Amino acid sequence: MTQHDDHGPEGLAADLPHLTRRRLVMTGLAMGGAALSLWAARSSAETVIGTGSDGATCVVLPEETAGPFPADGTNVRDGQLVNILTEEGVIRDDIRTSIGGLQPVAEGVPVTLEIRLQDVGNGCAPLAGRAVYLWQCDAAGVYSIYGAADRNYLRGVGISDGAGLVRFTTVLPGCYPGRWPHLHFEVFASPEAAVSGTAALLTSQFALPEDPCAAVYAADPRYAASLEPFGGVSLKRDGIFRGSSKAELAAQVLTMTGDPGAGYRASAVVGLVA
Repeated sequence: MTQHDDHGPEGLAADLPHLTRRRLVMTGLAMGGAALSLWAARSSAETVIGTGSDGATCVVLPEETAGPFPADGTNVRDGQLVNILTEEGVIRDDIRTSIGGLQPVAEGVPVTLEIRLQDVGNGCAPLAGRAVYLWQCDAAGVYSIYGAADRNYLRGVGISDGAGLVRFTTVLPGCYPGRWPHLHFEVFASPEAAVSGTAALLTSQFALPEDPCAAVYAADPRYAASLEPFGGVSLKRDGIFRGSSKAELAAQVLTMTGDPGAGYRASAVVGLVA
């Protein structure tokens, strides 16, 4: 695996021909009707909420920092550009394995994550064909590539289907000092747009709910290093999530069901202004 962006956009370019058999037919996208239903103050910006024909709402998530470990072609490691989006196989559902010839597999409590992309300005209609790049730390709180050069797991791109859904299989992330447990993600207009990492429609983060984290960290020895930092942080004091409005934070916190033994199912709705 090449850690640096030395060879151009082969990764997504190589994966793109295979997308036709992985996408669902993009039909029935128009849900009609509802325009923006609520604008609420959020510091200097706005909380934008749409309402679907069924009364359900969708929220434009706030822009958040990509942090120091995106590996999307926008930052450097050891003086060289890092871009996993150039790796063949980066478009995948299961992000627990490494790609590009690397072998390590992320251990931890499994999480099946479903992200639903919706058009806030069009009655929360599903957004198909968008690319979502997801990345996170492992059970030990380490980000691959940067904290461990021999692995690039827990990073991957998914393409939204006709219902606006993107699915990933991952592990529950660990907790490290100063941050609430979280996942990073970027949304791009298309797989082609994601190659450089510079044209994201949205860069944001998901927060994990408290109960699953507390249960896993206490029960699973692979998360032993998370217990102390988790006891010293809170969602309300987190430097990223504390800036979100009430509606935005509700959308940023994953909905999760399950247990440490069987694993968890998680879901979130991400609103965009298409």
